[in-house]
Amino acid sequence: MHHARWTLVAALWLTGVFLAGLFAVPGFAQLQAGNLAKPEPNISAVLEVEGPLESGGETTLAIRFDPASPEWHGYWSNPGDAGLGMQVEWDLPDGVSVGEFEYPTPSRLLIDGLMNHIFEGQYAVLAPLRLKAGNDVEGPLRIAGTANYLACTDKICVPEEARIETLVAVGAPGSSVANPRFAEYRAAIPPLLDAPARFEHSRGLLRIAIPVPATANIGQPHLFLADKDIINYGAAQGFTQVGDLLVAEMELATPGVGLETLNGILKMSAGTSTARGLRFEAVRGDVPADGRIIMAREKAIPPVWLILLGALAGGLVLNIMPCVFPILSLKALSLVKAGVGPAQARRDALAYSAGVLLATVALGALMLALRAAGEQIGWAFQLQEPGMVVALFLLACLITANLAGLFELPLVPITQSGRPASSFATGLLAAIVATPCTGPFMAAAIGAALLLPAGPALAVFGALGLGLALPFLLIGFVPALRTRLPHPGAWMNTFRKILAIPMGLTGLALAWLISQIGGLTMVVIAGLTAVAAVALAFILYRRQVRAAMWVLGLGLVAAAGIVRASDVAGEYDAQKRASILGPVTFSEAALIDARATGKPVFVWFTADWCLTCKVNEQVAIERETTREAFAEAGVIAMVGDWTVRDAEITVFLTRQGAAGVPLYLWYPAGSDQPQQLPQVLAPDSLVSLARQSRIQPRPQIQDYPQPAE
Repeated sequence: MHHARWTLVAALWLTGVFLAGLFAVPGFAQLQAGNLAKPEPNISAVLEVEGPLESGGETTLAIRFDPASPEWHGYWSNPGDAGLGMQVEWDLPDGVSVGEFEYPTPSRLLIDGLMNHIFEGQYAVLAPLRLKAGNDVEGPLRIAGTANYLACTDKICVPEEARIETLVAVGAPGSSVANPRFAEYRAAIPPLLDAPARFEHSRGLLRIAIPVPATANIGQPHLFLADKDIINYGAAQGFTQVGDLLVAEMELATPGVGLETLNGILKMSAGTSTARGLRFEAVRGDVPADGRIIMAREKAIPPVWLILLGALAGGLVLNIMPCVFPILSLKALSLVKAGVGPAQARRDALAYSAGVLLATVALGALMLALRAAGEQIGWAFQLQEPGMVVALFLLACLITANLAGLFELPLVPITQSGRPASSFATGLLAAIVATPCTGPFMAAAIGAALLLPAGPALAVFGALGLGLALPFLLIGFVPALRTRLPHPGAWMNTFRKILAIPMGLTGLALAWLISQIGGLTMVVIAGLTAVAAVALAFILYRRQVRAAMWVLGLGLVAAAGIVRASDVAGEYDAQKRASILGPVTFSEAALIDARATGKPVFVWFTADWCLTCKVNEQVAIERETTREAFAEAGVIAMVGDWTVRDAEITVFLTRQGAAGVPLYLWYPAGSDQPQQLPQVLAPDSLVSLARQSRIQPRPQIQDYPQPAE
């Protein structure tokens, strides 16, 4: 009985404590009062007005949206395959009306094959506010409404409801101070073209001709159609220029569409306008069929996982390149030589991989940032700068001398282990010297990355770096692989000197590239600078000088040589490229003319710094059998030389889904769509294509008349 009484007392005491704590919670108290606190919105909405309103006049309203954190995004009026556009239920005084909203230029977000039209960060939508003539009211007008919209991340979506309201002064313009934020809001709204566009639909395509001057710099365009469920949003779009008309082609989702008018926004990736877009209204009419290709209509973007797998495979292939293989081999053997334990081997592998990943992601981020700023560049763009080529040449010479045993680089001791900092620096070095290489899988993956949002695109560059780091990562984490490496001994010094040969050949290739860019004078300057740098490094090593002195001494010598070599770098002449095929120099106009002849056309894009390009040219292109087969079939050969930066070639490569070279295109006789050939050509692949071709004359492509002013 005594035990039961104490049990009851304890239970009552615990119940009291629980209820007291529960009622102490603010949310519970509010729930009891029937007023549960509403959570903070993921995207807040605020109603603003530009200035006063008078009878018979109008001013401008703005709804400003502010995400609580960067991962949240809102939607355009046409949200795309998923999402929800904003709806507002207004509570307005008599005689007051609100017009249609105008939106900034949206962005694309592709998730699991669904294309979304979104806004990231803060944005504002504008609408005219009108007061009916004859409504003479006094005092401020209360404008209020309820906005319903969707706030989403990449994983979840939350419906939002916001009560928005503001007071509008009554009076003539200038009777009160205008809201200064509206200049910023209005600058983000794409301007409306004063001339109508024309559209037609046939054979499953919607084609819209938009009046855009041929001289306009539009970069890589995309068309956002405001009318819903007309096109397949995820399908790639094509663009051609016909005089002062930009013709967009999109895949129809509704073949029997019967609209008489369409409207939307043409987004441009180049230019300086804040809006970077043009609004248009289109009416049904004739649309020209041919013109200069701006962006070919390609297949839909591959799944991200497939792109990542291609980047991983491309990075893995880089390890067998002559500039990377010596560094990887010596770094792997250093684990055996040092006799480090499993824990230290793993730390070395992780540090090396971190260096590789940092270099590849940083290089990819720089390329994406420059492209977003309007620069027409692609992968290995740094090799199109004479100064960078000379810097890589000096680095290759120093590494060659290091492998030959003349000295040990204090900052990157690739033959030592046990220091994560040196492994990290070696990873950076491996990624830097790998930049001249573009191998199988790699160009296609990077080309696809240019079509993805920034996050997935950077993941592609990360996968490339992971592939480059993977062999050493496996050696560090798999003991069975380390035990299969040869035991340390005197042979390692001999092997190290042997590895100096492929690295030296890389230096010779860079020297040849320097001669192509700047001639004999530039080669002599770069060579003398390399000799001075190697001699200085040898002296500093013998005298056991601190690493800081290495940086200062070698930095000064290298800087002087790079600056002097860059000063004498002449204009690279792509016309001087010798070929037994007698190719035409690539340009958009030359390609149109070649296709108009009705003959087969073979176009190859190459660069003097591209190892894969040079191998293919020797194996499959620059062959007598290829020349004879092309002559018999009437094939027109055309070459695009990308050794130095060429904006027209860069734009064309991007349209073909390639971020670099090599790229090989075969246009069959009478066909407008090219066949993209593999990046590694078989000896008889071009001969076979030529023998299968037949010359089929086709009518000349005529220029369409310019639209009336």
